[in-house]
Amino acid sequence: MAQTGHVLANRQFVGAQGLKSARAIRGSRPRRLVISNAVGTQTAKRTTKKEALQDAREDVRELIKSKHCNPILVRVAWHDSGTYDKDIAEFPQRGGANGSIRFYPEITHAANAGLPVAVKLLKKVADKYDGVSYADLFQMASAQAIELAGGPHIPLRYGRTDAATEEECAPEGRLPDGEGPFPGGVTEPGDHLRKIFYRMGLNDQEIVALSGAHTLGRVRKDRSGFGKEKTKYTEKGPGTPGGTSWTIEWLKFDNSYFKVCIA
Repeated sequence: MAQTGHVLANRQFVGAQGLKSARAIRGSRPRRLVISNAVGTQTAKRTTKKEALQDAREDVRELIKSKHCNPILVRVAWHDSGTYDKDIAEFPQRGGANGSIRFYPEITHAANAGLPVAVKLLKKVADKYDGVSYADLFQMASAQAIELAGGPHIPLRYGRTDAATEEECAPEGRLPDGEGPFPGGVTEPGDHLRKIFYRMGLNDQEIVALSGAHTLGRVRKDRSGFGKEKTKYTEKGPGTPGGTSWTIEWLKFDNSYFKVCIA
């Protein structure tokens, strides 16, 4: 798992959580104003600088420790990067980890339900350190969230270029759906996942490894349409109570998700 994580990091695929999309709540989207308040429509170019990155990293670590927000920071980084298309050479049309998820309409895509929470959590850090690109900030936050949850240290390369405007957002439909009917006439869930992830250049082994990050976090009815309002493992938090966790210790990064799958 750690080795695959390093491969994904170098491909700008850091973190994972989101094989369940929000098809069930497509009609319930936040208004544009909410998204503008989350991070904004700032188009000024941000270039990541080493000093700012180090300081921002410490702020992000404190944020994670105080809010117990590891899972959603992993998810926002994954959804930002998961729009990547290996067959498109041009930037930003190819998608990927470019920070475009901070813009409307991408943040309101059905698969991104609930992620304005993550964008807002990182807003203060983004405002404080203009020497860190949004793209780098989202991926760095994910790597720190995994490490603080007991996962491996993920070495990242920084210097990602931000999408500059909402016109540069990826089209909807590049992330996997949690249930059918699937687009393109695909009937089997496995074939749907392969179609999505092969587009990114991943193989079956990497798809499985990526899905293992479901060991972190929960599903919520008001976001994915799946799960219960609360369980005995989530009713008291930590963090915002409620939802259905994939594993018992849903803030611990280990291989528990796979154990649950084969149990």
